[in-house]
Parts: sequence; C-alpha cells; structure tokens
Amino acid sequence: MSIIDKISPSADNLMTMNKKFFVSNDDVSIRLFQNNFLETLTKVHPITPIIIFAPLVGYLFYDCVTKGAVGLGLAALQFFLGLLFWTFFEYALHRFLFHYQPTHPLTKRLHFLFHGIHHDYPRDSWRLVMPPTVGIALASLLFFGAKAILPINWVDCWFAGFMVGYLFYDTNHYLIHHSNYEAAWWQAIKKHHLKHHYMNMDAGYGVSSPLWDHILRTNFPASLGVSSYSSNPHPHSARRNSNQISADL
Repeated sequence: MSIIDKISPSADNLMTMNKKFFVSNDDVSIRLFQNNFLETLTKVHPITPIIIFAPLVGYLFYDCVTKGAVGLGLAALQFFLGLLFWTFFEYALHRFLFHYQPTHPLTKRLHFLFHGIHHDYPRDSWRLVMPPTVGIALASLLFFGAKAILPINWVDCWFAGFMVGYLFYDTNHYLIHHSNYEAAWWQAIKKHHLKHHYMNMDAGYGVSSPLWDHILRTNFPASLGVSSYSSNPHPHSARRNSNQISADL
C-alpha cells in the first residue's frame, strides 16, 4: 500500500464519493449549442493538441539550439524555465479564472462553457483537453509576450518548454479521468486532481503538478477526512438538464 493510499481513499472510491459535486460521472457529452458548427468546436479528440503543437515544439527547440547562438546547457535551462512557468500559468488560470465566481448571467454562462461543464461532467472524453481555438489564441499571446520581454535568443527554447508543459497538462488531464497507471508519481498527481473534483473544489488547483498548491498553501490537508472537504457544489455549475442548457446557448 502506498503512502497515498494510507492518507486518502483510492482513486476508484474518490470517483464515487460526494455525488453532489457532479451531474454525471459517465462518459457523456451534453449539447451546449443549438448551432451545429459551434457545438463541434466544443468537442476535441484528446490527441488533437499533440498533432497541432508537437511539430511546433520540435521546430522551436531545433531552431533554438542550431540558430539561437546558445549552448546545449543554456538551451536546457531556458526549456526548464519555460516548463516551470507553465506550471504556474496553469495554476493561476485554474484558480483565478476557472474558479472565479461570476455574478452576471452572461459571465456565468461563459464560465460554465469554460469550466463548469467539466465539473458537472468530469469524464466527458470530448471535453477534457483545450479546444484548438483557445489553445492557439493563448499560445500566440504567450509567444508574442515572450518575444516582447525575453532576450531574442531565449524565446524559442523557453516557449518550447512552456508548450511541452501545456501538452503534458492536456494529455495528463485526459489520462487522469480515463486511465490508470501503477507509477507512484502518476498516482499522486491523479489523486491530487480527483480530490479537487470529488472532495474540495477550493483546493488542489495544480493539474500537472501540486507544486504551486504547496507553495501558495492551497493544498489539501495532510490528514484527510470528509469534514476537511467542501460541502458545496461547484459555484458556477449549471445543475440543469441538457435541453435547458442548449436552449440558453
């Protein structure tokens, strides 16, 4: 028995606890838009981000090493710092944007589209990775932001590391909800995220890593008990049937 098993329920048990936190734990996709084209944009095969961005990552790292006038050691440092920045970016995005509590009806709907849908239907396999429209927009924003701030010979390797972090996040997020591996490090990551879904949505914002939850004190209690967890459903969860949702949108 691992240390994770000693301090918390198993992953399988986590997914059956506290049903007030979700509408359905089955792999189902509710309709979000009456318009077929818009509806299609909300569904993404989990391999899509890798197909789109892996060639870009390879090109950036190659360009950095061969044309960036930096040695392999400095290139590796730049890559690592980009990867580290992704872990903070992911944490901040999840904590401050995805778990912001909107009050206006329009922003409530937008929040449901971006994140509330995932908490209501956490195992919907078509909505576990970032849609390409959003991914490309964010990647472009971060790339040109990096070009404006970093030295020119830092941009390619730093951004390659950032994008590898993103690809690990998206792929890992899908696997957390649909796969199981025995490796202790992966089990720890998986259970960290499942606790966020099924026990306490006000903690555990890191998906790729619990690093920033530890640093910023948003990790789960070391001694776990049901009383330690939130008793409220997701603040921007719809809790409505699919016909009502699609009619609104």
